[in-house]
Amino acid sequence: MPNTPYDPMDLASLRLWRQDAAGGNSEQVRRLLTNLPVAVEQELTRRERQILRMHFTRNMRVTDIARELGIQKSTVSRSLSRAMEKLYRALRYSL
Repeated sequence: MPNTPYDPMDLASLRLWRQDAAGGNSEQVRRLLTNLPVAVEQELTRRERQILRMHFTRNMRVTDIARELGIQKSTVSRSLSRAMEKLYRALRYSL
């Protein structure tokens, strides 16, 4: 979701996206809006949530996140990949 004007971690932003994307998929979008915040809290570790928010909400690059957290870039990259995969697996049937 690079360069999206919506924060995928923020329910209000997802509602804006929902309004923009209104159409024949309203039931799927409703399920996604309901399930995403739950999936983020239940499926991701604290660190994965933190890194995901830094990346998507603050538009930080992997290098900047690593510097701010004092960890390796590869750790940030793996955490982002793992978090996205976990969310995909948790939400794929909502879509």
